[in-house]
Amino acid sequence: LLNQKGSVIWFTGLSGSGKSTLANAVEQVLHQQRHHTYVLDGDNVRHGLNKNLGFSPEDREENIRRIGEVAKLFADAGTIVMTAFISPYCADRDQARALIAEDRFVEVFVDCPLDVCEERDTKGLYKKARAGEIKEFTGISAPYEPPLNPEVTVNTAALSIEECAQAVVKTLVKAGLVPAGN
Repeated sequence: LLNQKGSVIWFTGLSGSGKSTLANAVEQVLHQQRHHTYVLDGDNVRHGLNKNLGFSPEDREENIRRIGEVAKLFADAGTIVMTAFISPYCADRDQARALIAEDRFVEVFVDCPLDVCEERDTKGLYKKARAGEIKEFTGISAPYEPPLNPEVTVNTAALSIEECAQAVVKTLVKAGLVPAGN
């Protein structure tokens, strides 16, 4: 009915790398091609489903576990769901991948240098983290493990969001998740 395969597009990268912006840009392209999509990000997950979680390693793991389970439900219903979360640990992203049929999970590494992420930081989170006001902040006082074999890597410091979105959509077409030329 939807002319697509339900799938999970998992955007991962540092805070300020452009994950949500890129996920929304990909969603816009897919909507123009008449695909049914949904974006899960901190704004719609951390304030509801996961409002009881903090940022300790254990809470981060549980946050990503829940997001993976919700994303699986969306994909099972035929929706192309995009998740835009730092998701700093490889093991947590691998656990989410394991929930989804292998040919329906696309990991997108939103690669952006830390200094550029800090320049983009409109909320001042990096500044607070460097001042010790925010504990366990990914990239400063908590680790980020880059993906080892993402389906696509985009550098939002070198390419425009539109170019990055086209690279992601091209990957979806190549994977057979959406038809070409829509």
